Amino acid sequence: MAVYTEVSDKDLIAFVADYDIGEVLSCKGIAEGIENTNYLLTTARGAFILTLYEKRVKVEDLPFFLGLMEHLAAKGVPCPVPIKGRDGRVLRRLAKRPAAIVTFLDGMWPRKAAADHCAELGEALARLHVAGADFKLRRANDLSVKAWRPLLESCRDHADEVRPGLARALTDELDHLEAHWPRDLPTGVIHADLFPDNVFFHHDRISGLIDFYFACCDIFAYDVAICLNAWCFERGNSFNVTKARRLLARYRKVRPFSEAELEALPLLARGSALRFLLTRLYDWVHTPKDALVTRKNPIEYWDKLRFHQGVKSAGDYGIK
Repeated sequence: MAVYTEVSDKDLIAFVADYDIGEVLSCKGIAEGIENTNYLLTTARGAFILTLYEKRVKVEDLPFFLGLMEHLAAKGVPCPVPIKGRDGRVLRRLAKRPAAIVTFLDGMWPRKAAADHCAELGEALARLHVAGADFKLRRANDLSVKAWRPLLESCRDHADEVRPGLARALTDELDHLEAHWPRDLPTGVIHADLFPDNVFFHHDRISGLIDFYFACCDIFAYDVAICLNAWCFERGNSFNVTKARRLLARYRKVRPFSEAELEALPLLARGSALRFLLTRLYDWVHTPKDALVTRKNPIEYWDKLRFHQGVKSAGDYGIK
């Protein structure tokens, strides 16, 4: 469930009156997503998404997120466009929360990603990286390698309850990643959370990229590694090299990889697996069992991490 903050009809009507989008016809809570409160807002001018930003999102980061969506959309990347109010502002307050309205995107996310989906994703990701090159705002990745040890320490005492020996294994992996993490690869704006449920398709073509609330400035190839983990494993966590080959091939047609990026890709994939393992472990340990949010099992990413530990080169991902 992703409706944490209820909005009264009176407050909603007053809020929407500050926009030139017509009167409110309906407003329904959206269950998907865990970070913010989302409503499908229908007005006389069409459908929109109303988002109320909850405590896990820093208010000072919102100009980056909203500005990035506006910038990318202007460059032809299919993503939600923030709607400006009559005063020209896109960010205001509703029900004591920062809030914004963005355009609604048609399409559905793939419940079972196929190789064709992965190819489309690779091209879209590369176009996002290229389009963000002249975006003026900057935001550091607050979930990159420097943040992983504090995450691990915050749940170390319970890690072995998830899997015996997990705390020691994660410590060893983190020691390795901290010692070898690349410092000089190409960087820029990345999405950092481009999972299948954040990518909409319509007639097998991408119609929208959503949920930019982890976007930041970091290594491009790290963003690719996140997608390899999110899109190229089957149920049971076996790696599908065909999906990876298609994703990487379409990406490099738009933005070619450097030799250094290809050499670092297995390490970056290990880092991506550890990042999502740790955040899932944190939620697994600290989220009450009776909470409305469904906890995701961190062991899925342990299996992915173990796979990448055995990868010798980017060739194992199907790329030459």
